[in-house]
Amino acid sequence: MGATASCKKSTGPGYSDGDDAVYRKCQELKMERWIQMHYQIKQREQALAIAQHRELFYWLSGFYLSALYGCASYYQRVKRASALAPLLPLTFVMGYYTDWAYGSKLHRIQAEANMIMEHEEELLHWPGGLPTVSSIDEARVEVEMEKKMHPHHM
Repeated sequence: MGATASCKKSTGPGYSDGDDAVYRKCQELKMERWIQMHYQIKQREQALAIAQHRELFYWLSGFYLSALYGCASYYQRVKRASALAPLLPLTFVMGYYTDWAYGSKLHRIQAEANMIMEHEEELLHWPGGLPTVSSIDEARVEVEMEKKMHPHHM
């Protein structure tokens, strides 16, 4: 909090241009810290998602190996290729989660996201545009009115 408290702009009679430069530098530092904090939060969220995919991969691997053993032993008894049919979709599922957990899927997703941001920016616009202060206040007032008119519905 010490850095935040020292960034307050003085409005007293001793205010000078030097204070404005110090204030601006302090604001830039606060913004850099905020950006860095959010970047680190996103990194942690991404690491958590990868860890979750790896954990799911371990469980699916156990299921896949059990199914492989079961299908192979059933094939040995009946000698029909259809006994191995369940392995085909399971192999695709295992390939997908292997790619997520240990492959380059995340890199391909990030590369595609960068391509969208560079070349298809129109896809990123929110319907109705960015919310404005007036639209937020209007919605807040509508909710308050609804609470007054129908208190039993809230």
